[in-house]
Amino acid sequence: MKSNILKDKSFLFAIRIVKLYKHLAKEEREYVLSKQLLRSGTSVGAMTREAEHAQTKKDFIHKLSIAQKEINESIYWLELLRETDYLLEDQFQSIHSDAVEIIKIITAILKTSKNNG
Repeated sequence: MKSNILKDKSFLFAIRIVKLYKHLAKEEREYVLSKQLLRSGTSVGAMTREAEHAQTKKDFIHKLSIAQKEINESIYWLELLRETDYLLEDQFQSIHSDAVEIIKIITAILKTSKNNG
């Protein structure tokens, strides 16, 4: 079975986001920002999965572009949670580096897909 690095990393990222959301809601009693992060952070993997079964190349690019927007939004919420002292710097760095890695992968795939069009 062929491994799909983006599929795997976006799924693991979603798991981390869900766990972070649970922590923020339970321990920090933070519901608004963490809910936004939960939505965008789990959407990345969902859109990646949709792109995997796109009907056309244009559809693939469209779905992956949405995933790119969602991971970028997730980075925003993570930065905001850090700057408002809901995330410690080491917590932030760990999950932020995962998000940056994912956005780089998505951007490279989109660039290649658009150039081979």
